Order: sequence, then C-alpha cells, then structure tokens
Amino acid sequence: MDPDVDLAAVPAPFTPADHAARMAAAAQSAADAGLAGLLIAPGPDMAHLTGYRPPADTERLTLLVLRAGEDPVLVVPALEAPDAERAPGAPALTLRTWADGRNPYGITAPLLGAEGRFGVSDNTWALHLLRLRKEVPGASYAALTDALPMLRAVKDERELERLAAAGAAADAAYAQILRVRFAGRREQEVAADLATLLREHGHSQVDFTVVGSGPNGANPHHEAGDRVIGHGDMVVLDFGGLRHGYGSDISRTVHVGEPSAEEQRVHDIVREAQRAARAVVRPGVACQEVDRAARAVITEFGYGDRFIHRTGHGIGVTTHEPPYMVEGEEQPLVPGMCFSVEPGIYLPGRFGVRIEDIVTVTASGARSFNGAPRELAVVE
Repeated sequence: MDPDVDLAAVPAPFTPADHAARMAAAAQSAADAGLAGLLIAPGPDMAHLTGYRPPADTERLTLLVLRAGEDPVLVVPALEAPDAERAPGAPALTLRTWADGRNPYGITAPLLGAEGRFGVSDNTWALHLLRLRKEVPGASYAALTDALPMLRAVKDERELERLAAAGAAADAAYAQILRVRFAGRREQEVAADLATLLREHGHSQVDFTVVGSGPNGANPHHEAGDRVIGHGDMVVLDFGGLRHGYGSDISRTVHVGEPSAEEQRVHDIVREAQRAARAVVRPGVACQEVDRAARAVITEFGYGDRFIHRTGHGIGVTTHEPPYMVEGEEQPLVPGMCFSVEPGIYLPGRFGVRIEDIVTVTASGARSFNGAPRELAVVE
C-alpha cells in the first residue's frame, strides 16, 4: 500500500469548472477527429463529462450533445430534470427538457444540424439512434471506441489521486485476505471475504472477485464457485471495483502450503514478465510494446502459447476501458494514462498464475498504484 495515500480522506468533489473543461476538451477532440460533435448517452462517458449518473437502462431519451464552439446541451426528460440540475457539471451546460407525450427526437434534431458525422457513446440504445436518423437523415454515427477511443484515457491530477486511493484500498484488502483460511473453504467464501474487505476500505461498488483455485486458475475469468480449496492449490485472486467513482483492479497468486518447484518457477516467470512490462512504460511508447515486453519473457521460457489474453486495459470511471495493451495497438502512451499490467500463464487442468498492477504513465516512466508484494505468498 502506498504510505502517502490516506484511505480515510474524502476527495474534494469535482467542480463545474472541471466538468466544463472536460466537455470543452471532448468537443474539440471530436472536431480535431473530423466529427461534427459527440452524442453522449447515460453511462461512464456522461458521468465523466458531467457528473450526472442517470440509470443507463432508462428508455426515455437522455443525451448530452457536444459541438466545438457551442454550449453543451443535455436533453433530459422533464421528470428527471431535478436530478440533472443537481449534477456537479450542471452549471456548465444547458438543460433541454421534454415531457412524456412529446417527441424528444424532434427536440434533439436541431442541436445536430442538417448533417454531419457524430461520435456516439458505445452504450447508446439503437432505438434512439434509429429515431434520430429519421429526424436528421443527413447525420451519420460512429462508436466512440472507434472514433475517439482516448476520450477518457488521460487523467488529471484529481483523477489520479482517486485511482491511487482505490489502488491502495485494494492493496489493503489483499494484505488482510492473506490472513484468512483458504484450505477447506469454497472459492465463493473467499470471494465474499474479498468483497467485504473492499467495501470496508471504501469501495462503493465491487465489480469482480475472481478466486480461481487449482485447475480453475487456468481460466482467467473464472467465477468463484463451489470448489473447495485444498492444500497444495495455487489460487489466482483478481478483484476490484469503484472507490469514490474510480476503479481498482489487482491480481495476485497465492499458494496453499509450500509450492512445488514447478509452481514457484512459473510464478517467477510471470513476475519477471510483469516487471519487464512495467519497465517499458514511458511517454511515446506504443501500447503494444507493453504487451510485447511481457510476452517476450513468457515465450522465452516456453510458455508463450499459455499466455492467452492481452497484457492490460485502461481504467478510470470503469474498471475496463481504452487504452488496451495488446498487439496491434499503436497508440503512444501519454502522461496521465492509467492501465493494468497483468501477464499470466495458464496450464489447463492444473493451475494458473497472474500478477496485476495498475500503473499510470509519468513524464519519465511509470508509477504503480499497487504496492502489494508480488512474491508468491503462502497461505493456510
């Protein structure tokens, strides 16, 4: 755990000026990418840009419209306007309300103009886009993952503080889980312990608690089940969620009792691969180079075909988002980007090993938000 992080501290809220700056930057980025603007639906993009978090499954049209040089506008159902007005970013935008029985797409259409290509949040309902297309037949749409993948990728200092605190909280949860009994308990029980610990350390949302024991550890996304953990098992732990709106995600592998020489060797290889990948992180390096660095170590030791996933993913207001540390991703790293570094080796029917930290790119290299020991811990 980072000794400089005070887990009891409550971060200062983001201000209307913070949200205004984010919206202006997003609109300008869209213009620079040749887009007429952005259409942001309820979900992580809207939360990041405005601080407003309406239910993502609402069937009523709620849409943030951003265009360079124009004031941001939030189209919102009238019955939800009071909640929208209380959002941190509300003073920095104009609310355009619509009442049940009226056509919200006709109200939204003038904000788009007669034509243009718009970047659209990935989670926007197809129903809403199809009805907007009827109102504005000259408009076209592109998913933000394709059109503007780095929209939320570079974090400011206050976001980095939240991510550091989330990482420190995950470290603290790991330190405590090492003291619980593993042998003779079901994976689900240990997973429940992890969820409790994350909440005790300030997480408002637990997204996942992977506990993969023995052969289940060879499945990177194994869901904790009824398997009883036994003496001699390798156990992959991967857990995280949101703390003050920003994500944590950490993986460590432990062993119930003393490991065999092979188990220790495989763990050492993954640990070295993770160290090598973190070592290449610096501004200007392509994302794929992080993946290549980890993969080169694992391949050198003969386990290349048993490293079956990308090396990392971005993190912020969600626990998985761009950028991705994967072959073919040529996006250069930029100071303020935050992502996981999590190589692994998976031996079907036997065991798996994964080690993961969240790092951020600094002016000269990388800073890890996780300081939990990476050695193979022995548990009871």
